[in-house]
Amino acid sequence: MGIKLAALQTLLAAVEEGSLRGAARRLGVSQPAVTKAVRELERSVGAPVLQRSTAGVFPTAQGQVLLEHGRRALRELDDAQAQIDQLGGRMIGELGVSAVPLAVMLLIPETMRTFGRDYPDIQLRVREELYVAQLTLLREGEVDVIVGPIPDTLPPGEFEVEELMPIRMAVVVGRGNPLARARSLRQLAGARWVFTSLTGKSGYARQLFELHGMVPPAPAAVVNSTLALLALLTQGDYVGLMPLPIAEHPLAAQFMAVVPIKEGHLPLRLGAIVRRGGLLKPALRHFVAHLHRAAHAPARE
Repeated sequence: MGIKLAALQTLLAAVEEGSLRGAARRLGVSQPAVTKAVRELERSVGAPVLQRSTAGVFPTAQGQVLLEHGRRALRELDDAQAQIDQLGGRMIGELGVSAVPLAVMLLIPETMRTFGRDYPDIQLRVREELYVAQLTLLREGEVDVIVGPIPDTLPPGEFEVEELMPIRMAVVVGRGNPLARARSLRQLAGARWVFTSLTGKSGYARQLFELHGMVPPAPAAVVNSTLALLALLTQGDYVGLMPLPIAEHPLAAQFMAVVPIKEGHLPLRLGAIVRRGGLLKPALRHFVAHLHRAAHAPARE
């Protein structure tokens, strides 16, 4: 299958722009040239890749498969070029960062300040992620590094981990919730728990119960959004887990309370997680070094 790089770029442009005319405008070529590239691509793969309608163009089932693999291939090629440039001393390119709210609050601003000062031509793309244990974004190459709690079970040989700092997850409820008077995890076993995960089969609340030899309750709600977690905790009768520095922050403390259970907080380790071999990319290696510097700043506990 002799697929040309330019043909993949044309398919991607057509789908993202929603039309062949938009793809031509984006690529700086004529519309007939785009049509020709798409036809050549379809001959190469032996299947139609685009379907046309009055609303524009859409990928066929075969085109969607090609699109997903093509995006990944183009990202890998971009990464390779960036790494070659950086190894040659040209610190240009971009880094994708996925970080949990605690990292966004404690580490990312200082890291971006110092890293941006030293490497102004590296663009940082930062996205917040509430629960990162699935590591999907990292596996698919959507981000270069995840900054969050280190999962207990990482597939061996797939990732590299740089531990940054210890953190504690506190049990929290909204202000006025009578469960704020609970003094043990057992008293909260029948509460309406919010799990932070994608499926409810994992999450920090589950880890807390299992750590103390208890069967985790079924989640009353499952969220992967900071806003959703805050809304449920502060406006309902839910119980959840939140990093202690965030729960005790003046802006949050006026709306929620930390439940002083005898078992204490859930201890976790905040780290930088990259794909195996990722630290060979100079910009990423320097970014992780700046994360370490932010984590060990004099004002950091």
